[in-house]
Amino acid sequence: MITSVMDRRGRVARAALIVAGLTGIASFVSGCQSDPDIDITAYAQTIEPADVLYNQGLANLQAGQLAEASRKFEAVDKQHPYSEFARKAMVMSAFTLYRQGQYTEAISTANRYLSLYPNDEDAAYAQYIVGLAYYRQIPEVTRDQRTSARAIAAFNEVIERYPDSEYVADSQAKLRYARDQLAGKEMQVGRYYLERKEFVAAANRFRGVVEQYPNTRQVEEALARLVETYYAMGLESEAQTAAAVLGHNFPDSQWYADSYNLLRTGGLEPRENKGSWISRAGARLVGA
Repeated sequence: MITSVMDRRGRVARAALIVAGLTGIASFVSGCQSDPDIDITAYAQTIEPADVLYNQGLANLQAGQLAEASRKFEAVDKQHPYSEFARKAMVMSAFTLYRQGQYTEAISTANRYLSLYPNDEDAAYAQYIVGLAYYRQIPEVTRDQRTSARAIAAFNEVIERYPDSEYVADSQAKLRYARDQLAGKEMQVGRYYLERKEFVAAANRFRGVVEQYPNTRQVEEALARLVETYYAMGLESEAQTAAAVLGHNFPDSQWYADSYNLLRTGGLEPRENKGSWISRAGARLVGA
């Protein structure tokens, strides 16, 4: 009899708990439905497999649906962090952001990848994306060229850290353009000083181009401007040396013809002084 009573009491207690639980669930659902700040569907959202999300991202990318591709790749990283597909999705996310013109976000994502997987097989590609994102933001030569300097640093990383990667050749080509932009900016400033007859400041800018950016298109004019500047300062030997180096490297240049004629007005001609910094720098010029 005692056992029978206890069994009945136990069944009653369990029933009460079930009723209370059902009541609580009903109250929770009702509260969620009445609260505009809570999306009830979020509680029932399922986590998709990493490979499915990743492949959906690739399909969207191939179809040109870049925004949707970005969402899929980001979902892999959020739902399956530190997985193999999350690693791959991070690189593809950086590329997709780059393709959308979201350069700051692309750089941030690629750099995050490099900080987590610096020795991974796709690290060279991530570093290349950083360079591309800066490269696409390089302004015209009359504007500040800090972005050019950042592109140069990024592409140098590709070349130096991943010398066997398939991205080296294009990095070198884009590196030359970015360096030419920096040299062009120096030429602009140098011409400004020359017009104001601030010859020392002008000569320093033109010298910087010859010494720091020898393999750019700006060197030809820089040497000619040095001839003009040194001649105006009365530094005949330096002017003659600059003209001689210019003629040796760019004999058919109009800049050389103009420099030669300028010297001739003073009874001078190109003559290289082997002890001059210009002579030493001349051996490294693009036309040498």
